[in-house]
Amino acid sequence: MIATSIDQIPAIACFEDNARGRVLLGAAYLFHKQGYEKTTVRELANFIGIQSGSLFHHFKSKDDILAHVMQQTIIYHYARMQDAIALSDLPEQQLKNLIRAELFSITGDTGSAMAVLVYEWFALSQEKQDELLKLRNDYENIWLDVIEKLRLVGQVKYDAFIWRRLVGGAIAWTVTWYRPNGKMTMEELTEIVWEMAMK
Repeated sequence: MIATSIDQIPAIACFEDNARGRVLLGAAYLFHKQGYEKTTVRELANFIGIQSGSLFHHFKSKDDILAHVMQQTIIYHYARMQDAIALSDLPEQQLKNLIRAELFSITGDTGSAMAVLVYEWFALSQEKQDELLKLRNDYENIWLDVIEKLRLVGQVKYDAFIWRRLVGGAIAWTVTWYRPNGKMTMEELTEIVWEMAMK
């Protein structure tokens, strides 16, 4: 069931608690639940509880709103990934920490924003994609650096880019089936993904 107003959804850590942040929060939720293309500017404004024109006080266009949802999401999760690898100097443990952090990102409080980043990337204009590509690449390079270290010592035998795409895709898909209050804990899921990845 889709919420009918922004007051029915929880805050997301990557968006500030102000008028601009509320627009991004509402956009992340609606773009995730019903898709970017199907969400109209008027619908987004009604969901937030403002006039349609007020959206453009903060953003230039609907595409600009989508780009800012993605930008803030990448920045927030880049910091989360950096924190994850800083917990250990061992590549095996760094990999496990990255898997855990990304699983939390996908299935936790920032799940809607992460889903938009994953599934709506090609809804973004080429200009906005180009602007965000460096940020996205910085995020991905954290993963690729750790995977490459493991590949060089024979613990991962496939190309780091392909390996990341396969594991990243599997993690991203958990948003469709994993339930934090279900029969499997996040630690158990992390262990399974890590063991499968390392074997």
